Amino acid sequence: MTGLPQGWSSTPFKNILSQIVGGGTPSKANPSFFDGAIPFMTVKDLYGRFPSDTIDHVSETAIANSATTVVPSDTLIVATRMSLGKIVRPTVSVAINQDLKALFLADGIDKTYIEYFWRSQSERINSLGTGTTVKGIRLEDIRELVVPLAPLPEQKRIADKLDSVVARVDACRNRLNRLPALLKRFRLSILNAATSGAITEDWRAKRAGLPIRKARHDVEQREQARKTAVKVRGLSINVAPELLYDLPSSWDWIDNYRLADDKANAICAGPFGTIFKAKDFREKGVPILFLRHVGAGMYLTRKPGFMDEAVWKNQHQEYSVYGGELLVTKLGDPPGSSCIYPIGIGTAMVTPDVMKMCVDEVVCHPKYLMHYFNSSASKKIVESVCFGVTRLRIDLSLFKTFPVPLPPIDEQAEIVRRVEILFEFGDRLEARLATARMQIGQLTPALLAKAFRGELVSQDPADEPATELLKRLAELRSVAPQAKRCRKAAR
Repeated sequence: MTGLPQGWSSTPFKNILSQIVGGGTPSKANPSFFDGAIPFMTVKDLYGRFPSDTIDHVSETAIANSATTVVPSDTLIVATRMSLGKIVRPTVSVAINQDLKALFLADGIDKTYIEYFWRSQSERINSLGTGTTVKGIRLEDIRELVVPLAPLPEQKRIADKLDSVVARVDACRNRLNRLPALLKRFRLSILNAATSGAITEDWRAKRAGLPIRKARHDVEQREQARKTAVKVRGLSINVAPELLYDLPSSWDWIDNYRLADDKANAICAGPFGTIFKAKDFREKGVPILFLRHVGAGMYLTRKPGFMDEAVWKNQHQEYSVYGGELLVTKLGDPPGSSCIYPIGIGTAMVTPDVMKMCVDEVVCHPKYLMHYFNSSASKKIVESVCFGVTRLRIDLSLFKTFPVPLPPIDEQAEIVRRVEILFEFGDRLEARLATARMQIGQLTPALLAKAFRGELVSQDPADEPATELLKRLAELRSVAPQAKRCRKAAR
């Protein structure tokens, strides 16, 4: 390792270690071994810097009758099999299994400095792993890992600086990680406003020539007088009245089938039973639309499948989509996610788990209907009427009679326009968030690399050089008795 600052020295890990301690697993054939209070650490527990507990716990008898080792709190514990590159410092004493090793440092080596060094070497440690199915790293590879060693006072300055800066980076990462949920709520609030009339309240007031506040008051008074049960009387589906919210006076609740084209199979799902055969699938042909292709407001092209074109032509044309049709999932948690099949990408056909609807664009804008099915208001109704034990579903009859809050067609077009503007804004925010998360993900490795090049804090010529520290450690090793392996406890 070259180019280190004055006073630094590169050395194998073995020169700064006093001991490496391994562990083992008590016999699982004896359930009482795992009925104790002593934390038992495995790779499953290597999360965060300072874990305070473990998933499993073992008894004193298990410790006495197995190869596991109890190590004190704040010991550096690393993974040597699976999860290579991870390191923790538990805040309690723990027993460790055979996939972990406890690193005990020689006097004069800062623990936090070495902890961060190990993190900086995560990729290198992974590259040293061997094994076909599960990678492991040999103890000899750990001992020969080269450490850029700073003078002890500078080790402490680097450790303190990294503690401060990395904590701020982690806090920033945590804040960024909360934003996707907020963006999801933002989009849902837009859809709810769109399908309840709130998003075009000013538009209706302007069309009526009334101030917004006066228009809102008039609507509220009218709707107070018109009960929901009266407003939705005549709907085919049996839905709890509280789910069918009051609408602006120019809107009404309509059965979904009334919004479809007046032609055969305007609303249908794919073919059932033996006529839909896996042997007819091809690497090329007519695309088959599965659940995985229908996202909320987005047609997804992942993992395409194809139907033999001759079989499609002879048996399945009635289940086809050509562009502009509404696609809705029959299954899900909950079902009812919707998108528009894009125009201009060719013919496809739906499977039994996907419903397609040719919308009558004279009375309903397909994108308005898509936005409604993706709204939380629609999802609540779906959850109240869908069925299934292991997986919720809606059938074709439910879909046909599903209640839709329908505004006039010109207002639908305005709603779609406003939703798309707001969604584009959300997309830009999401893109900026993705960039920020990528950059924050690169920041900690960059800081660690800078720290161990000697560029994070200033050097002090008065600090004792690391070479002198290494000389003392070598002298101590030459006169010290050989450390014995202790499986029951390490101090």
